[in-house]
Amino acid sequence: MGPETDTSSATVRSRPHPVQALWRAATALRHGTGTSAVAGRRAVRVTVAAIAAFFIGLYGLNQPVTATYALFAAVAMAGLSRIPGTGRQRAAVVVRMLPVGLVLVTAGTLLAVRTWAAVVGMLVIGFLLAFAAAAGPRLAGAAPGLQLLYILPCFPPFAPQTLGERLGGMTLGILLIVVAESLLLSDPPTASYRALSADAAMTAARCATELTRPPWTLSDGARSAARAAGEALRPSQVAESERPAGPGPRERALAHTGMAARVLLARLQEVPGPGHRAPHPQSLELLHLIAESARRSAAALRTGRPAGPGRLPAALALYRRLRTVPTDGAAPEATSTVMYRQALLIEAAHAGVTLATAADLALGRRLRPDETPDGSFWYAGHSTARLWAHRLMAHLSPRSVYFQNAVRISLALAAARTVAGVVSLPHGFWAMLAALTLIRTTAAQTGAVVRQALTGALLGALAAAVLLVFVGGNTTAYAVVLPVVMLATFWIGPTRGVGWAQGLFTLVVSVVFAQLAPATWHLAAVRFLDVLTGSVIGLVIGLLAWPRGAHEELRRDVAVLLRTIGSTITSTTSILTAGHAEDRDRPHLPSLQHALMLAESSFAQYQSEPRRADTPVADWQAALMAGHHALRGSRRLVEWGESDAGVRSLGPAYGARLAQDGAELAGQYELVGTLLAGARPLSSLSGRPGPGDPDARPHGAPAPPVYYDAEAWLQGLAVDLDRITAATAGAAAGPPSKNAG
Repeated sequence: MGPETDTSSATVRSRPHPVQALWRAATALRHGTGTSAVAGRRAVRVTVAAIAAFFIGLYGLNQPVTATYALFAAVAMAGLSRIPGTGRQRAAVVVRMLPVGLVLVTAGTLLAVRTWAAVVGMLVIGFLLAFAAAAGPRLAGAAPGLQLLYILPCFPPFAPQTLGERLGGMTLGILLIVVAESLLLSDPPTASYRALSADAAMTAARCATELTRPPWTLSDGARSAARAAGEALRPSQVAESERPAGPGPRERALAHTGMAARVLLARLQEVPGPGHRAPHPQSLELLHLIAESARRSAAALRTGRPAGPGRLPAALALYRRLRTVPTDGAAPEATSTVMYRQALLIEAAHAGVTLATAADLALGRRLRPDETPDGSFWYAGHSTARLWAHRLMAHLSPRSVYFQNAVRISLALAAARTVAGVVSLPHGFWAMLAALTLIRTTAAQTGAVVRQALTGALLGALAAAVLLVFVGGNTTAYAVVLPVVMLATFWIGPTRGVGWAQGLFTLVVSVVFAQLAPATWHLAAVRFLDVLTGSVIGLVIGLLAWPRGAHEELRRDVAVLLRTIGSTITSTTSILTAGHAEDRDRPHLPSLQHALMLAESSFAQYQSEPRRADTPVADWQAALMAGHHALRGSRRLVEWGESDAGVRSLGPAYGARLAQDGAELAGQYELVGTLLAGARPLSSLSGRPGPGDPDARPHGAPAPPVYYDAEAWLQGLAVDLDRITAATAGAAAGPPSKNAG
């Protein structure tokens, strides 16, 4: 009896006081980073802004049209939209979208005069708004809300005389959501991409400094820190609001900064030890300058003040000119080690120069023409409008997943508008809203979502019908219930799934429209009918328009990318072995850059889709990195080959060897791309001989420096290919062979 009593007392004592429990819940809501906390903060902001806007319009101004547009504008830009970032960042985006919203509401009002006009408008406007996602995550997040701002007014009755009330209500709703986003329950801050790049640059500085001290190689701790700093810059590890994905020059430069920091860290890890001899003083000096430049870049990124080019570019040019083959009678193996180490130091220094230049460009410094000799910073000096046009035109192709999504959404919305206009669906915009929110990038995913949505909508309609029958015309009761139901909708819906979201939103719209005009249980039935109509249209369009989503597109895009890498390898080695660069075509860099862009956009969408059982788990990230390595290395080698006498000093024996190595690797890339395009299983390819293997080089005179530069580039691409094929072959045929990657 005693022990039982003690246990019971302990249980009672451990139970938190109601006030303490409420305080803990509020703290979790305010500072938590889980799904429920994020959804809760968002639900509070949406509810406060939407309810305030609705009540001001309906009960304060006695204008039902103003109230309707105020409520749906707030819901559109904060409930339906998914704009990443902090509260102030989202508020800034919403403010910039206000003029666009005014145009959309006006267009929808004027085009509602005829069904065909509204349908054509939906095709054009729906496509443009969805396709704008190619410009970056913030515009992509705002696009669904902007779609709703056009959908709402493009239905009968044709009432242009109410345009002023519609625009006033929309403006009121957007302004209140801006205030709510700025002041209410802002999300905890996340590490910015600039800060992560600065951390990576400081880690690189420490690694370069460590390479200047015996034993002249990185310790395990330094390697671990370098890997962690590089991984932190992967897009999948960076908060969506901080990813520099936009087309503007500063965003491109910031993305370039992160890429250069990752390359610098990787190259410093690859630098081999000098063997039994101490490093050459010039190599030690170059490492010191790499460390100094990385520290300057880190300081610039943290303070926001450009640091300038520093001493590293001039030192790198001097190091390359003075680099010679050792002639002290060393064995071929030792000579190869020294030259290969110098080649990797040059690559590391080049990455350091790129890091410094990109960081300064991201911070607003204008580049001199001599700072972009290889075309890496082609976007520097271009206006934001031109870069936007360049990004959008590049994706204006059926091969782009952004184009596919825009076509899919615009067709679904136009079909829903046609059906609603032809059969005169009451509240037909609900059918379009269902098509907009339920259609997914794959037919299978759309089907699964539609099943859940219809179940939730049916249960929500039944609950709404019961509520409408028992409450009747008591608008006060509806006004009291609305905030509670809306808060539950935007809190529970994102955490419990689309079924809950549709069911609760059915209650929301029923309670809203019951306050605007007398309503019966038929309103709930109409809501379910509209959701059913929109769901069926979404299913049909999902089956007809690219039903497999990004899975197949990613496979095809990566196949094209790999074959283009092969072509680039061939053309680059041809330039280096031709004797005169002008006698050969330049590498396929524009096509490689375009293929890389398409593959990256497909990979971004692929990550948001559920995995299918028949999809191989390939290392798509390794394929994208191979594209960047090929693009960057080819530009650098061609620039050096055209400016140095190294092309003509390569010699026939080493030129033939380099051409053979390039042809073999290019053939492997093209073979893997062909197999991947045909969805055939890949075999893991064994590593090819490269720098550091003396037997792989012709006998006789020592190899010239340019040979090691090119072979280091080829060997890095061979490692990338081993990673790609090992991952794909392992997924298709079991564990990879011991020779893989």
